Amino acid sequence: MGRAAKTSAGAVPEKTTRIQEINRRLILDAALDAFSTYGFRGTTIDQIAEKAGMSKPNLLYYFPRKQNIYVTLLEETLAEWLAPLADIDPDGDPIEQLRKYITLKISMSESHPAASRLFANEVLHGAPAISEFLTTHLKPLVDEKAAVIRRWVGEGKLAPVDPYHLIFMIWATTQHYADFDVQVRAIMGSQVGRPGFREQTAQAVLSIILNGIKPRG
Repeated sequence: MGRAAKTSAGAVPEKTTRIQEINRRLILDAALDAFSTYGFRGTTIDQIAEKAGMSKPNLLYYFPRKQNIYVTLLEETLAEWLAPLADIDPDGDPIEQLRKYITLKISMSESHPAASRLFANEVLHGAPAISEFLTTHLKPLVDEKAAVIRRWVGEGKLAPVDPYHLIFMIWATTQHYADFDVQVRAIMGSQVGRPGFREQTAQAVLSIILNGIKPRG
């Protein structure tokens, strides 16, 4: 028996069996595929149930409403994305800490492109489902890490950069290859599918950002 993760979406029994946990995961994975393709409004419970390989009544046992599934997915995505940001060590070497963070963000976007697109679509629609999460969880963490970057700048360990815009730039750049995959493929063609492309992409992004924030002189 395991204790289920508690989210604002609710609808999760206090304790779940292994089978229940597997079914929840099937539902969430199926919903991620549907939501990232058709959006919240364009996705139906019936679609999710069919993709999950279960009946609609069975799905509704775990998640009474489509909104419950949607919010759970968004909160899972944000929790996973925020973990590397939270792990930035204020006492570590600034360039190496940011190199590690950028590398992890690129890897996460590559391995979970549907989650990245899901979040992007939510934000583009005004973030109605997660606006509270953004202000109560995301903002305090970003404020904390911005203060760390500002201190590094003050100590001469980084070039004079605005910490918030640096964080925004990292987010935008690392998520671009997932959110705009069709555009990237249209421009770069067969290069995208060649061995080593993702590694070359990571090195290019790291070089551009890190060289821009290294101390001058």
